[in-house]
Amino acid sequence: MIKIWGRADGSNVIKAMWCIGEIGIPYERIDWGGKFGGNDDPEYRKKNPNGRLPTLEEEDGWTLWESGAVVRYLCSVHSMGNLCPDTPRGRADSEKWMDWSSLNLAKFNSVFLDNYFRLPEEKRSKDAIADAVKATTPYFDILDQQLAGRQYLCGDHLTMGDIPAGSLTHRWINWAPNRPRHRNVEAWYERMAARPAYQEHVIKVTRKLP
Repeated sequence: MIKIWGRADGSNVIKAMWCIGEIGIPYERIDWGGKFGGNDDPEYRKKNPNGRLPTLEEEDGWTLWESGAVVRYLCSVHSMGNLCPDTPRGRADSEKWMDWSSLNLAKFNSVFLDNYFRLPEEKRSKDAIADAVKATTPYFDILDQQLAGRQYLCGDHLTMGDIPAGSLTHRWINWAPNRPRHRNVEAWYERMAARPAYQEHVIKVTRKLP
């Protein structure tokens, strides 16, 4: 059985868990990191020298880290022709959106986490949140354009290309103050939110704003 090391609400753990939920394979998730600690545990560092989350561990002890690599691996092994497109161009198209999303959307998430939860209340900044919304809006403009006439980022069914952006879009929709309307993004979000795996591994584990 696959093990996933990482707390359920970890931003990158969510990607792996949503993916596993969509695939429907057995798993064991181990609470790790954050309030659970363990990032610097010597045995864990043998599995993941970065000490970050998530780490996937197979039954034979083989481990894999970096959330994008974990999602790609899971999809290629367990969902070829579905979450992982089975043509070179189809797969490249999905991987393109995975990389783009991780590079461009992670920044707003970090700012939101700091200024809603991590920092002491007296150090939190509404201006920093507003600046993050302004800086991120052009990327959601791009997503909105891509989703015009499509159900999902790469066509009419969910692929691994949706997972990184889709994981963070729940936070954008619910945490971004005064965000502009993106009707295609919002419709895409509603489609994802109707999926049981998204409800379980993205929506239910996301903290409510203080």
